[in-house]
Amino acid sequence: MARFLLSSARCRLPLLLKSPPYSYLTPLLARAFIAEPRPFAFDENLLRILRSEIAYLADYRPPHPAPATFKSFSVEDRPGEQWIRLRSTHSGGPQEDIKVDATMFDGAAPIPTSSISKKVEALEQGPHLHISLVVEVSRGDDRGSVLEFICSAWPDSLHVQKVFPLRQRGAVLRPYMGRDFKELDKGMQSAVQEYLEEREVDDELAEFLHEYMMNKDKAELLRWLRIVEAYVQK
Repeated sequence: MARFLLSSARCRLPLLLKSPPYSYLTPLLARAFIAEPRPFAFDENLLRILRSEIAYLADYRPPHPAPATFKSFSVEDRPGEQWIRLRSTHSGGPQEDIKVDATMFDGAAPIPTSSISKKVEALEQGPHLHISLVVEVSRGDDRGSVLEFICSAWPDSLHVQKVFPLRQRGAVLRPYMGRDFKELDKGMQSAVQEYLEEREVDDELAEFLHEYMMNKDKAELLRWLRIVEAYVQK
């Protein structure tokens, strides 16, 4: 609003200077008034803070080059997005295509409240962050069957939440969203976990994803700060 009023005043100034009582103003004063205003102090202060934060992140906490592979998986990073995709194939029998979509950190475990010592220990270790995974295992045979697993990845472990089929023989199946995985009997749980471990969807993958997302979080923050800096400079 202030810029609009100033612009309007500059447009009317030449007419005002030709009429009393402003005709005595010198051309020098008129040029000083019409000149482009300096950037607002707020913009300058914001730019200073942004550049200081960018320099700190780039010089002292820079993100590392993201790995393009992990074991048999290829990693597809998506700059600006809050998730990544991993792809692999498994050929222990009929060839299977494995796709893993992993979010960035989307939650954290609550701090224990049973005792002060456990709470202090949890705070010293840092937040126990959570990543959500959607694992899809599909076969390229005539059956065209697809299994989907909903998983939780913690810093040192991976837990299955749901398992359901998506397609078979070209038909789309309605997913069975029944009991949670932890409510199944121990034999079924062990069989599913072994099935995923054979396809390298295991605790090591969870650990890798947490390291990857820590680095991605730095890269995304640095990218975002530079976009804001470029906008403020305009």
